[in-house]
Amino acid sequence: MDNWKDKEVYKTIQLAIPIIMGELAQMSLHLIDTAMVGAISYKHLAAASLVMTAANIPFVIGIGMTISVSQLVSMANGRRDHQLISHYLFNGFILCTFFALVISGGLVFGRNILKHLHQDPQVVELALPFMTLVGLSIIPMLLFMTLKQFTDGLEYTKTAMMLSLLAMPINIFLNWLLIYGHWGFPRLELAGAGYATLITRTLIFIVLALIVLKHKTFRRFIAVSERQWKYNFKTIRELLRIGIPSSMQLGVEVCAFAVSGIIIGTISAVSQAAHQIALSCAAFTFMVSMGLSQAGSIRVSNAYGRSDWNKIRVIGKTTLVTALLYGSFCGIIFIIFRWQLPLIFNENPEVISLSALLLLFAAVFQISDATQATGAGLLRGIKDVKIPTILITLAYWVIGLPFGWLFAFHYHMGAAGMWLGLIIGLTLASVFLGMRFIKMVFKRLKTTA
Repeated sequence: MDNWKDKEVYKTIQLAIPIIMGELAQMSLHLIDTAMVGAISYKHLAAASLVMTAANIPFVIGIGMTISVSQLVSMANGRRDHQLISHYLFNGFILCTFFALVISGGLVFGRNILKHLHQDPQVVELALPFMTLVGLSIIPMLLFMTLKQFTDGLEYTKTAMMLSLLAMPINIFLNWLLIYGHWGFPRLELAGAGYATLITRTLIFIVLALIVLKHKTFRRFIAVSERQWKYNFKTIRELLRIGIPSSMQLGVEVCAFAVSGIIIGTISAVSQAAHQIALSCAAFTFMVSMGLSQAGSIRVSNAYGRSDWNKIRVIGKTTLVTALLYGSFCGIIFIIFRWQLPLIFNENPEVISLSALLLLFAAVFQISDATQATGAGLLRGIKDVKIPTILITLAYWVIGLPFGWLFAFHYHMGAAGMWLGLIIGLTLASVFLGMRFIKMVFKRLKTTA
């Protein structure tokens, strides 16, 4: 049994590594933008933080919709049904294109909401043009994510990883040209980072689309497209049944962090900048947790397609233990390097000091963050999405955020108080989701015994 478990850990990690590398590459693009913009001034850093905070809420809702593609493609792949895989790709792409256009339009035409969030006026002025460019770049990014979920669902995870890694030097070079105005280009500062992001995301989407359509690896799925590439409302509803709760799960969590950031921004620009630095570090390590979650979810979904509940149990258990160990390791790293990490982004002494404090709080919730993400992914793999969404909402919005506000303002803890509330929410979400997965699996094992 131990050898079997070791093999399952190896298979999950083998599948997860390219996903993790791709996620880290995408997160690195954000960190690079933050660091290169932060080198101008902490006001520019705060403006970038404000835009990313506001844009992330609808963006992750779109990502949640793309997740439905990988879940259903993986399940169909478990049944070896190539025609159904092709059908899910076509309808999933139509659905995600619609959401990409709606989300992008909402951000571009609704950018003036930044003026009503009680932020520093200079920060808002810097943020508005950046908001437009980030909103437009969401279209190619969500379309890229849709095709990535298709290839990941088939367990060909290296394709999107290579493109994500390739995007890094392209984005850095474009940032260098457009943020600082080298080689005769205008010095666009924060807007330059927005143009660089838009160009880079468009390029990687086009390349991945050409690979999916033309490469021999995927040709056998595309070959059946004549009959299967038809809009089907029943299929769209099937995608929505997974996509909407998945979007809500991600949205609830990201929105909690976003609201925390907006609340912290009302304290001071220094607090906002420090929050962005600590959150960027935590978000970077979280990408590994997301990779583990997606790999575990894909493997569980594949086994779910064959109704192999014993394998689901082993995959789930080993993935959760791996996430627990990883979260513990990250927490130690944050504690040791809490004074060095903020220097990557800014050199303002006040910002550095507060960032170091917030990184201690980030260290504490690394375990909960890793295990709750993994638990949510495993539950998606067995198509259990509605109850987990309610549990996550309770953890963050009924308990975590209210306590964070209480600590921040009633007990005068400031930004640290909001982070303490986030720790409470993450921990409860982790416990709720882990217990839910264990309960669901053992219930099915009893009925099939």
